[in-house]
Amino acid sequence: MISFRPARRDEVPQIVALLRDDMLGQGREMADMNHYLAAFDAMQAEGSNHLIVGVETAGAVVATYQLTFVSGLSLVAARRAQVESVRIASPLRGQGLGHRMFEDVEARARAAGCRLIQLTMNATRSDSRRFYESLGFTASHLGFKRALD
Repeated sequence: MISFRPARRDEVPQIVALLRDDMLGQGREMADMNHYLAAFDAMQAEGSNHLIVGVETAGAVVATYQLTFVSGLSLVAARRAQVESVRIASPLRGQGLGHRMFEDVEARARAAGCRLIQLTMNATRSDSRRFYESLGFTASHLGFKRALD
């Protein structure tokens, strides 16, 4: 049985391992935990930025996502739930855990008064796109990023 709950600081190394467990993360995530621990602390201090983990009964972290609540004026001042960094341990993919994860996302978003769930994903992740579309998400916007050196 896997349950979803807020992450603890001591679980950051397991979460980073999940971030590394795919074709994109292998080349961009580092082994030094100091940056990740500082980021975790900053997220905790923000209040509207949540790191959620899926944990097995034995305590192993096998899934994670970041959920940020964003208040805004557009769409009649709709509050949004922004989902990022969705990961499931590779041996558990394709077994329905992603559907359970997004049930958790939706429950948390509704409890926070959100009227919209939005997410971004790397355009090369075709399996992820099919999964999100199966959940009812639509590719409605074109996103841009620019690195700040």
